[in-house]
Amino acid sequence: MPEHPKYTTKEITRKIFIKNMTSTCCERIIQYDFSQNNINIQDLRMGYAQISFDPTRMNLDKIDEILQQSGMSLLISRERQIVEQIKIAVIELIHHMNNMDSILQKADYIVEKLNMNYRYLSKIFSKYETVTLEKFIILNKIERIKELIDSEEYTLSEIAYMMDYSSVQYLSNQFKKETGTSVTEYKQSDRSCKKPLDELY
Repeated sequence: MPEHPKYTTKEITRKIFIKNMTSTCCERIIQYDFSQNNINIQDLRMGYAQISFDPTRMNLDKIDEILQQSGMSLLISRERQIVEQIKIAVIELIHHMNNMDSILQKADYIVEKLNMNYRYLSKIFSKYETVTLEKFIILNKIERIKELIDSEEYTLSEIAYMMDYSSVQYLSNQFKKETGTSVTEYKQSDRSCKKPLDELY
């Protein structure tokens, strides 16, 4: 008697957008967690992933639960996806690019990256976040300044230039305003006041 062929569920493929995926450490966590749950990754980049999974065993709600265990989550709303892409663009520009001049064109970079008008991006950012886009950029610059000070590779004048400040005094004033600590006091401290990029405000 011939055997009946086994029924095999076809995997479905989805592109998902992920909130608070701000570093390569997040990528490694997702790769591990997804592999433990039989979620196959075709493409994984900051802020999104192309995945496939068996719909009889996995769904987007479960995937969201997996991400939330590591401080991340799925982004379903199109506008929220845009906000997250803005954050990623700012983080890339300030924290990961080695071109010193790139920060000077921060608005142009974000517009080019998302292919949207800066005014619209700024408006939609403020709609969902408790700070403005300009404030978000400043907060990231402050954290980057801390990293550059910690590296002890650059003078404060060089850091001011790299971070698009017209003078060391301007940098120092904004650093004091945002952190409550002067640059000198920060240098003399144990330098433990740095913040994770997903907890800047």
